Amino acid sequence: MTSLAEILAQDRRCVVLRALQEDHDYSLNEDTLRSVLASFGHGVIKRDLIRADLAWLEEQRLLRVEKLAAASGELWIATLTADGAAVAQGAPHPGVARPQPR
Repeated sequence: MTSLAEILAQDRRCVVLRALQEDHDYSLNEDTLRSVLASFGHGVIKRDLIRADLAWLEEQRLLRVEKLAAASGELWIATLTADGAAVAQGAPHPGVARPQPR
């Protein structure tokens, strides 16, 4: 049986991929993604949690992460890959929830 924590992680990853797919250049920063996740019912997501999800998605080659120097430390920018776009459109991938039909 899948734990609640894993179900939430799978859904967060799906939301991230779909948000990136909807952006005109397929890239969003971690702060914007945190806002998107909050608007999809995930509440306040801490920076370390979104970064863990982004790192996991990068390991799976579903997105790329660029780390930029910022006044407050680092700012992560996620960019969707072709494989990530396929998953955002419904292709199955372990660890990522499948999107619901629109």
